[in-house]
Amino acid sequence: MFGWLRKRRAPRAIPDALWQGTLARYPFLADRPDAEVARLRALAAAFLDSKEFHGAQGFAITDDVALDIAAQAVLPVLHLGLDWYDDFVGIVVHPGEVLAQREVVDEAGVVHHYDEVLAGEAMEGGPVMLSWQDVAAAGESAQDGYNVVIHEFVHKIDMRDGAPDGCPPLPSARARREWLAVLQTEYDAFREKVIIAERFGGEPTWLDPYGAEAIDEFFAVACEAYFANPARFGREFAPLVPLFDGFFKPNRAAALTSAA
Repeated sequence: MFGWLRKRRAPRAIPDALWQGTLARYPFLADRPDAEVARLRALAAAFLDSKEFHGAQGFAITDDVALDIAAQAVLPVLHLGLDWYDDFVGIVVHPGEVLAQREVVDEAGVVHHYDEVLAGEAMEGGPVMLSWQDVAAAGESAQDGYNVVIHEFVHKIDMRDGAPDGCPPLPSARARREWLAVLQTEYDAFREKVIIAERFGGEPTWLDPYGAEAIDEFFAVACEAYFANPARFGREFAPLVPLFDGFFKPNRAAALTSAA
């Protein structure tokens, strides 16, 4: 694995055939200006050079597997840089979803145990776990705004300043208040739609209902759709587009503001 990468200490360009294979499997990666696609390619190469991939349960990490994950992982930091991912190295890939044993203590101090099925998990200051089954399906699931790689790596961004809370690190307390005001409004509305759909037979939400679990999950789920299916996301969550643009695409957002 990474024979093409080990020949030099500095990241080298990803071979054309390898890169074109990834773009073919995940068309949403190529649905952007040529300059951004070129930057995505360079950033993916640097990501591969700085991270370590581990296959679990006998899963083999091939060049295709690693690049497919890397290209999607760097999409959220395309305009921010890889420094946002410098708090971890490892990426663990399972062939499919993982059954995790959880423990929670209620208000009365009683410990409850339960099982949770995971397609991915981001650990604060630690590795990222991914289900290859879900990663591989991301090209098709983009129409539904679903992408496990983006979800988990957005959690890593959210965790840069502590436990995930739906707000990435921002330059001021005021910026944080403004961010959370917009996100909370959209989260509350989405959560209500999920409740109506699940309890009263209402219309299912386009966005993954898992986003109704907590505001940090809503942020990650919303970002999946923002990056994987921006056109549909813009129609469904118009107030979040300028909010996310301002963080994930700061230079572009500033240019649009100046032009206005």
